[in-house]
Amino acid sequence: MDALPHSGPPGCPLVGVAATYMPRLSEFSFEPGLVAAVDQHAAAVRDALVPPVPAPRRPGTGSREEPYGMVRREDLADYVLGFTDWLSETDWSEPVGYDFAALRLTAVCWLIREHDLLAD
Repeated sequence: MDALPHSGPPGCPLVGVAATYMPRLSEFSFEPGLVAAVDQHAAAVRDALVPPVPAPRRPGTGSREEPYGMVRREDLADYVLGFTDWLSETDWSEPVGYDFAALRLTAVCWLIREHDLLAD
């Protein structure tokens, strides 16, 4: 799904982030390093929002945890509000390339797309 800037529930902060950063996902085919960086940021956001649960154990293996469920629109929207508030407090401005914040917001767009979070 390609999220359009006008899609999604009114007032949802994900709409604005998608309008600004979703086009950056088209750069994936030209920048393999970008894919890896965004993937790491998406995993960090997902891990912060989706509680891990114990995975089934196999004989001879230690315990491990796997993510439980999918990222929810409400949780990601709350995350984005907190993150963008912090960016405002630090007087962050979007760089020409990528920095931590631009990568994180691009990763949010990847999660929006992958979990179809702007579908009505």
